[in-house]
Formats: sequence, structure tokens, C-alpha cells
Amino acid sequence: MANFSFDIVSEVDLQEMDNAVTQAKKEMAQRYDFKNSKSSITYDRKEKKITLIADDDFKLRAVIDILATRMAKRGIAYKALKFKDPEKAFEGYLRQVAEISTGIDKEKAKELIAGIKKLGLKVQAQIEGDKIKVRSAKKDDLQTVIAHLKGLKFSIPLNFCNYR
Repeated sequence: MANFSFDIVSEVDLQEMDNAVTQAKKEMAQRYDFKNSKSSITYDRKEKKITLIADDDFKLRAVIDILATRMAKRGIAYKALKFKDPEKAFEGYLRQVAEISTGIDKEKAKELIAGIKKLGLKVQAQIEGDKIKVRSAKKDDLQTVIAHLKGLKFSIPLNFCNYR
């Protein structure tokens, strides 16, 4: 019955994130308002964390804005970052850690499946680890589900892959 399928995932291209961080560092080095500043961005690819250090709250917001702009230009959703609260670092500086979220947790997966079922289409959606597989006999139904999910304001970025 279910001849066609696709997967719903929440992934970030870590190489693109690396490029976005590198570009943000270059912009910070060129900007006048960061002259003589200890502000920095460090990216730990293995732990999927970005650490932002700034002189004060104003500069921290500017660093986040620069990073968000570079991410947008590289096609990375800002929703992929989960920011922790800023904390005091050495000599009065501020440090903020942003974790790069990947995968769909069980609660969010259940929300997505409930939203798909409300459409009333003949599709089957099931959780497979940190992704959701959607199956149907009709490609049109799958395309309707994708269009519906793209229109949602969801708290994590959604990607669609393995469309068969």
C-alpha cells in the first residue's frame, strides 16, 4: 500500500556552520566597533557548541547578530541554535554558549505526527529514532504534508529528505 515515503529530520550542515562562524570572525575583525575588543567566537564541531565572548551586553548582542546574519546567508536556520543564559567570564566579560540542536526529540515528534493526522490524509507517520518517516500510496498526499509542515512556525528547523 505505502509505495512512497520521505523522512522529516532536523539537521544542520556542520561544514556550513563552520563557514558561517569563519565569516563572522572575519567581519568582527574588520568592524570598527570591535576594535580593541576581546570579543570572539569559537566553534567546537565535535561537541556542536558555539561559544561567544564579548566585552558587554551590547557587544554580545552584536556578535549574535553577526553570527545570525552569516548563518542566514549560508542557509542555516537560526532556530538550530539553543542559547544558554549569558554568564560572567574573566575580567567582567560575558560568555554565552549556543548548542547546535540536531534530531527531533520524542515530544516534538509527537506534536508533528498529531499535526499530520489532523490533515485527514491517508498517510502513515512513525517515529524512527530522531527522525519521522511518512508513508503514503499517493505522492500528492506526501507533497501536501510537506507543504503543510513548511508553513508551520515550529521551534526547530525541519528538513525533508529521502523522498521516494
